[in-house]
Amino acid sequence: RDPHGMFLAAGRGELGPRAISVALRGEAPAPTEPPATARARSKSPDGGVLVEGVGKLLTTLGNCCKPVPPDLIGGFVTRGRGVSIHRPDCLAFQKMAQRHPERLITAQWGSPPLGERRAYAVDIRVEAADRQGLLRDISDVLSREKINVTAVNTMSKNHRAFMGFTIEVSGLDQLQRALTLIAEVPSVAIVRRG
Repeated sequence: RDPHGMFLAAGRGELGPRAISVALRGEAPAPTEPPATARARSKSPDGGVLVEGVGKLLTTLGNCCKPVPPDLIGGFVTRGRGVSIHRPDCLAFQKMAQRHPERLITAQWGSPPLGERRAYAVDIRVEAADRQGLLRDISDVLSREKINVTAVNTMSKNHRAFMGFTIEVSGLDQLQRALTLIAEVPSVAIVRRG
């Protein structure tokens, strides 16, 4: 009757709703957790995440904090969606951990398959003195760095421009370089990870 083991088994797809219901009513023992020494690469579309003690477990990167290698990460066993991966400083992750500490799981970055380049979505925020051509100048920086932009949100108020970008980077090094180059764009006051 180990809830942690039951969550892990449900995340791996080894338990259906009926088995979970039976286990929660106490009619049958809950599955036990596999040995903590086993490590397996997750079978996730995001890939590149290792979850300790589990094999064939779906992982998804949290949209709230958008972790990028080599950020520190942790996992949270969800109901029906495998393990969601978050940065430890993510407020949503901290709230989930407070409410359900038994559902936390150790996770770390693995290596993508040889020759495969991963793209990780990251939000960045820019604040600048508003001027004509500002968006173009920032877009030029991202284009020169071969960084794909998947979303842009801009607002101008009292001669200040507030911009949000969702970009795809291969890792933290590429993100840091992009932030440094955007900070050098004339009239940019603040640029940070969102």
